[in-house]
Amino acid sequence: MEKKDVLAVVGTKEITVTDVDSALHSLGPQRAMQFQSEEGRKKLLEDLINQELFYLNAIENNADEEEEFKNEMKKIKENFLKQYAIGKLLSNVKVEETEAKEFYENNKEQFKSPEGVQASHILVEDEAQAKEILAEINNGLSFEDAAKKYSKCPSNERGGDLGLFSKGQMVPEFENAAFSMEKGEISEPVKTQFGYHIIKLTDKKEADTKSFDEVKDNIYGQLIHKQQQVTYFEKVEELKSKYNVTINE
Repeated sequence: MEKKDVLAVVGTKEITVTDVDSALHSLGPQRAMQFQSEEGRKKLLEDLINQELFYLNAIENNADEEEEFKNEMKKIKENFLKQYAIGKLLSNVKVEETEAKEFYENNKEQFKSPEGVQASHILVEDEAQAKEILAEINNGLSFEDAAKKYSKCPSNERGGDLGLFSKGQMVPEFENAAFSMEKGEISEPVKTQFGYHIIKLTDKKEADTKSFDEVKDNIYGQLIHKQQQVTYFEKVEELKSKYNVTINE
């Protein structure tokens, strides 16, 4: 290891760039952001130095020979061994591609994408204003500019764009109008509980079924999780017959 990689030496213990990186990664993404700067990394290094000092002091005072320490280590070992054994058992669970494809073919309803439309709108309070705006659009004002200028909906900043939506996501009057329109068509004013809408249909998406390749990762995840549960409980039953278990009611 190059000397420049060693950031500090405590006793004979070298604390390296890798040690600081490992400490940073162990914090989790959000907390790690606080220590990404040079100053933050210095604080982590200081913490690693302090921990090493406590370690050396504990060894010097034979803390590792104390009964309480030994009991705690025994608990840690037991808990780790439990998780290790479970993890080792479950890591052997595999799902073949033929199983995944069979699941896909038998459950295609799960992978259907409903019919959808993408629309923009201009929302105003009364019909008369809506008709005046529609006239301006017919005379050359772009729909997007009209939305920015007149619409009361926060979508006005995006030229009225509401994105892609399927049936059941909008109020019935708006939805019925949008789904009956053709791509590029602009509607007459449509009344809803929110006011009057001028709708422009920007895209239509037919209902379809996602391909196996699009959903295979999700399928593998489902099947592996299910098989891991089966494997876990089968092993539990096997072990119950091998070791004595008494439950006091």
